[in-house]
Amino acid sequence: MTQPASKPRKLAYKVTNWRDYNESLVRRGDITFWFDDAVIDAWEHENDRKKVGRPFLYSDVAVETLLMIRELFRLPYRQTEGFGRALAKLMQAEVAIPDYTSLQKRAAKLGVLIDLRATTGPIEVVVDSTGLKVYGEGEWKVKKHGVGKRRTWRKVHLAVDPATHTIVAQVVTGADTHDGDAVEPLLEQVEAEVQTFYGDGAYDQWKVRNYLQGESIHQVIPPRKNAKIKQHGNASAEPLERDECLRQIRRDGKKAWKESIGYHRRSLAETAMFRFKTNFGDRLKNRTLPNQATEVALRCKLLNVFITFGMPLFAWG
Repeated sequence: MTQPASKPRKLAYKVTNWRDYNESLVRRGDITFWFDDAVIDAWEHENDRKKVGRPFLYSDVAVETLLMIRELFRLPYRQTEGFGRALAKLMQAEVAIPDYTSLQKRAAKLGVLIDLRATTGPIEVVVDSTGLKVYGEGEWKVKKHGVGKRRTWRKVHLAVDPATHTIVAQVVTGADTHDGDAVEPLLEQVEAEVQTFYGDGAYDQWKVRNYLQGESIHQVIPPRKNAKIKQHGNASAEPLERDECLRQIRRDGKKAWKESIGYHRRSLAETAMFRFKTNFGDRLKNRTLPNQATEVALRCKLLNVFITFGMPLFAWG
């Protein structure tokens, strides 16, 4: 009697540097890293620029540190003030902690630099967007009773360097803003030279493609199903990248086109979105757009700091 053939063992990714990666996860909660001696030394504002009204007491470093702790531990403003007071007392740091109203006002105008790397050469970027809820019904109530009127979202657009997984640019807009409208503001934030742009079909707009072509950025964007070749038989004109993509897709098929250009790298933007929501949730705590923009920027900076601690290395097993 013949034995039934055994099913092939399903392969899965395994973390090969678990000891180091585990230590990096532990370091994320080490408060002495975020509230260290360098931060304490730069706590007071220098007030080297003239301004109308009362001089600042706290430096941007002090405000940003407390706001980063707020995002890291998901605290409201009042609890952030109390947490800062207790932290300064425990660490015997003779610094005053700004009250919660000062934190909220300073956050609206705080400029946060999210890219922590030094520019070393041209980079590629993968771009995508997601929605974050400001207020409104939860998913359970929506499923049971439908969507109510008081359900407001913001749209977060991210540009990610696929080589390092770092977020190099971010933009917060209203929920009705099209993905293509955020491309130029995103790329204007990137200090490094952008060599290649990866985006999904939502970015297949001529205003996006014309901007990328004007900046000499290679476009990896799938044309839409009803896309048509724009230039026919004009040998003197520079060939359009979209037309060349269409010709290759018609000749080899869309799957072969994606494999030949490495379109799968675009999924790293979705991975960044997953990390963003896993670490900080899918809601925004602030209600005004300037504060929401700072909130998102701080979350992106925290994710980039997490990468400096260490990333998991995978292998099939």
